[in-house]
Amino acid sequence: MKLIPYLIFQGNAKEAIDFYSKALAAEILMVQTFGDMPQNPHSPIPEPVLDKIAHSHLRIGESELMLFDAFPGTPITIGNNVTVCIMVSDAEKARAVYNALAEGGQIKHALEETFFSPAFGTVTDRFGITFTISAEAKKT
Repeated sequence: MKLIPYLIFQGNAKEAIDFYSKALAAEILMVQTFGDMPQNPHSPIPEPVLDKIAHSHLRIGESELMLFDAFPGTPITIGNNVTVCIMVSDAEKARAVYNALAEGGQIKHALEETFFSPAFGTVTDRFGITFTISAEAKKT
């Protein structure tokens, strides 16, 4: 069994896929638009929705991430009840990931050394997704 975060966007999932593929060196495993899906003649998908993301799957290191665009009319509340934690091997990598995600976003907790990590910080990216970045503590 594994858990995979599934992020929901308001029409900008394609932009988020591009952003995460660069910021997190994510490998794009699959992208499917609503237009790629089999169409139901009794419930056609509106033209402006056809190029929106129905499902995507990314691999980031040993982890995975899925994201899609909510169908128009589906209410989305961007909140603070979920944070995606990115664990990296060292402070330099933490700084690079933190800075990439902070571009166009908002710093919640400055990246700094703590008693449990050589580099720990929290940022909300330009899509409203909050990430906690933490470098693994060196084993002594």
